[in-house]
Amino acid sequence: MKELICIVCPRGCHLQVDEERDYAVTGNACPRGAEYGVQELRYPVRTLTSTVVLQGGAHRRLPVRTNGPIPKQTIPAAMDAINQIQVEAPVHAGQVLCQDLAGTGVELIATRTMAKI
Repeated sequence: MKELICIVCPRGCHLQVDEERDYAVTGNACPRGAEYGVQELRYPVRTLTSTVVLQGGAHRRLPVRTNGPIPKQTIPAAMDAINQIQVEAPVHAGQVLCQDLAGTGVELIATRTMAKI
């Protein structure tokens, strides 16, 4: 039996997930909590946020994020790829900086517009 705190909504339900009973979830106040409990144990995913090097802009770093969740086990490879990225200003919020981050099929996008200085 694994215990988790649900992060789907602000309620923060204390979930118990029984792996031996086909991932039966208890403690959830809604069906989304049950889905979260099962997913978190079977196939955990995260939306990754970070920064990349920005050249020619008002700041030296540009905030970025994945445009969808990636498997938790791919985070180290994704961060290695992110750490290699350098972009030149101007950059617009939502601009795709990497099409297939670390083979996940997910794009890395800018989360802030940065003008060229």
